[in-house]
Amino acid sequence: MHCVDCVAQAAQASRGTRSALGAPVRQGPAVVTITIIVLCVASFLAQRAVPSWTNQWAFSPLAGYVEPWRFLTSAFLHATGTFGFTHILFNMVALWMVGPYLEATLGRLRYVALYVLSAIGGSVGVVVAALLTQSGLNSGVVGASGAVFGLFGAVLVVVNRLGGNARGILGVIAVNVVIGFVVPGIAWQAHLGGLVTGAVLGAVFAYAPAALRRVAGLLAPVAVALVLGAVAWVAYSAPVYRLFLG
Repeated sequence: MHCVDCVAQAAQASRGTRSALGAPVRQGPAVVTITIIVLCVASFLAQRAVPSWTNQWAFSPLAGYVEPWRFLTSAFLHATGTFGFTHILFNMVALWMVGPYLEATLGRLRYVALYVLSAIGGSVGVVVAALLTQSGLNSGVVGASGAVFGLFGAVLVVVNRLGGNARGILGVIAVNVVIGFVVPGIAWQAHLGGLVTGAVLGAVFAYAPAALRRVAGLLAPVAVALVLGAVAWVAYSAPVYRLFLG
């Protein structure tokens, strides 16, 4: 026999349980991470079924200026050649390695903001690198790597903040950074842009005082989005871009 009021109070207390960084503790699977994986796989299948799908959503610095949504949509595409299955497999496995932990620790809203802005930060990294190297302005870039590297940067900060051992994460990041420079055709610029963006957001989320977590969770993504927009705007204002963009 259970007291109805006691059961109600216990359920209310259970719903109020929070993670170490103030996120509501939820039972069940990592819904957001699974959704991202499903979207990436569905888009990958669409790339193979619809010839124009990749070109329609892929990112390049010049295409991103005309169609800015490509800064994000390219993160749901992957290579379609011989390397295609390996490309999406590596990214999805990496996403599954760190995504559920961050989703549970940060909460769904902060996690979505982290993933989306890391993806955009990866594209901004491509824009800046193209300006500095004076090349690749019209080179197409696809892949969730920028967003995944953002998760790497964030989880490194979060684990360190919570007193965990971050050596394994550092090893994974180091290996992927080396691969990005050694293996041809990999956009290391997107990796770097995503990594920096994710680390900055992760630091704010992890180190914000408990009383300011809700405010930081709202203002930090807005501030990072404005900074990324400003960086892209400054880059696009450079003569090398104006020559092509008019």
